Amino acid sequence: MSVHAALNQVAKRLEPVSDSPRLDAELLMAHALGVTREAMILRHLGDPAPEGLEALVARRLAHEPIAYITGSRAFWTIELAVGPGVLIPRPDSETLIEAALEYFGARSPARILDLGTGPGTLLLAALAEWPEAQGLGIDASEAALGYAGRNAVALGMEARARFMPGDWTQGLDGRFDLILANPPYIGTDEALPEQVRAYEPGAALFAGAEGLDDYRRIIPDLRRLLAPGGAAVIEIGWTQAESVSAIARKCGFAVTLYKDLGERPRALLLS
Repeated sequence: MSVHAALNQVAKRLEPVSDSPRLDAELLMAHALGVTREAMILRHLGDPAPEGLEALVARRLAHEPIAYITGSRAFWTIELAVGPGVLIPRPDSETLIEAALEYFGARSPARILDLGTGPGTLLLAALAEWPEAQGLGIDASEAALGYAGRNAVALGMEARARFMPGDWTQGLDGRFDLILANPPYIGTDEALPEQVRAYEPGAALFAGAEGLDDYRRIIPDLRRLLAPGGAAVIEIGWTQAESVSAIARKCGFAVTLYKDLGERPRALLLS
């Protein structure tokens, strides 16, 4: 069977487990071929389907996330290695980078802090935008920090990005021009897709009954870490704009809301 024919077949099989079965099929096929998705589409549709494809499809049919199967996920302008134990970067989180770019304009933040950095997602994307900046990523997960360090090396940013284990802001000092955070914000009893609930780390997803526990810990301590003229940008669940804004205003912050590409509330800029 040709790659082209196999793609059609695999996409059909993935319909029950995926919102984007054709894209999933293409990513799995490209991974099995050892080429990029673009190269596969341009040059390999007439090739024989690779033998390793079926094993990859079986993993996806068991709801395993595509990013864990292929070992990577594109985010903003960078490619990140990811795997089990690490929160997979989402396109919605790119809203935080957009908000930071708008806030700083022609200026560049000198020091960036990423709280809950995961595989280095927000910090490394920000450092790609500001080549003179230095950054620190904090995470409670050793697995995540391992991926973050390897991603920094792969992107040539190891001299500018430092990663440390930590519990949000505890024990941190110094001042940062930009603080980024994508904390857990899912309520404990909220329904999630099987590929998220069964595979991604719960510690990076759930934050108490309302999904607000970590905001209540992080936001009150941000002021002492922000340099004059700096800002913090925090991701929120799309229903949480009012609740998290109230926490921030109580701590003396001016709040600006940013929406994601789906026009849902997604990030708050605190200044």
